[in-house]
Amino acid sequence: MDDLRKISDLRSPANWYPEARKMNRKVIFHAGPTNSGKTYEAMEHFLKAKSGVYCGPLKLLASEVFHKANSRGVACDLITGEERRLSNPEGGGSAHVACTVEMASTDVRYEVGVIDEIQMIRDNVRGWAWTRTVLGMCVDELHICGEASAIELVKEMLLDTGEDLEVKTYKRLTTLTIQDQALQSFDNIRNGDCVVAFNKNDIYAISRNVEKRGFSCAVIYGGLPPGTKLAQAKNFNDPSHEINVLVATDAIGMGLNLSIKRIIFYSLMKPSVNEKGEKELELLSTSQALQIAGRAGRFGTQYESGEVTTFKPEDVSVLKDILAKPVDPIEAAGLHPTADQIELFAYHLPNATLSNLIEIFVSICRVDDSLYFMCNIEDFKFLADTIQHVPLALKTRYTFCCAPISRKQPFVCSMFLKVYSLAK
Repeated sequence: MDDLRKISDLRSPANWYPEARKMNRKVIFHAGPTNSGKTYEAMEHFLKAKSGVYCGPLKLLASEVFHKANSRGVACDLITGEERRLSNPEGGGSAHVACTVEMASTDVRYEVGVIDEIQMIRDNVRGWAWTRTVLGMCVDELHICGEASAIELVKEMLLDTGEDLEVKTYKRLTTLTIQDQALQSFDNIRNGDCVVAFNKNDIYAISRNVEKRGFSCAVIYGGLPPGTKLAQAKNFNDPSHEINVLVATDAIGMGLNLSIKRIIFYSLMKPSVNEKGEKELELLSTSQALQIAGRAGRFGTQYESGEVTTFKPEDVSVLKDILAKPVDPIEAAGLHPTADQIELFAYHLPNATLSNLIEIFVSICRVDDSLYFMCNIEDFKFLADTIQHVPLALKTRYTFCCAPISRKQPFVCSMFLKVYSLAK
């Protein structure tokens, strides 16, 4: 048991990455609201470097970077949990990689690394992946993009690495106006509108109502295949295309480039998952509302000023209150046991399943709770149980289970099992 306690001591996560600790990394935090140019600046460093890695929260964003880099003449590969696409299939891997954050390597050295949407480090399920890239990426220059609410936390994390943090702040490039009047009726929909809802049934009901008024709708929500989402976004952004209204979930809040004039919140209540893994409804936070509302009036699109309102009249004052509040500082970063730690556990507990190993690990681990928290492991355990019967190495099994898949999405889970079985 003493050996297990030593292995599960998570109080100094910076020490898990010895290769990164050998480097004297330059770390730059690009802090600002949506549509402020912060990610653009970081990406220019990425594109001009001899080698680079971009880490984003969504395959959509990684795909955007993949296409942008290659269109600029910078050979770039795409690596996500679903696919690996080489810029030059005949010539091997490229010096630049665009990936989802869980797929980022902490072993390969790059000149420049970009971590997007750093505020996700507080996420109860996926936050560990951002912590891992901040502490573990082997890059000469690390660019971190996102809300200013994460600055102090990142500074504290870098005290353990002995690295300084340079902060660059940005202001929004276009105006965003909160309207005094709610939409109230779909009769008031106009070109360039985006109606945001947090329920798939609402999404389809809204799109039907909008189409009854003679508009063509694009639909974007998390459960759609990435290729479909990209196609929907492309059609909506094209002024010559018949699609002129977007109906979406908060999936649009993660950096997607969309030509939106007005954001309309159909509801201000969003489903969330608490620390016990239970689903509950809660009022949108200031951070969430700003991320979504900020998609209106994007610089460089046909709408260079944005508007935001609600569908229900009673929600307008609530939205104004939410957007007027300062964003709370992020106080802790997510953690998750590494594959190496789980392999050491397995050495001492050779008959335990991966699900058992992770559960035992979390039950006895020690965490510096002034700076870190243990991410929820219920989805990981569910995926581990789902694939337990398929014979593969423990580290490979672990890697598959790190995929950000909810156990409450049966179809996605069944596809996960199918893909995993093909990997035998």
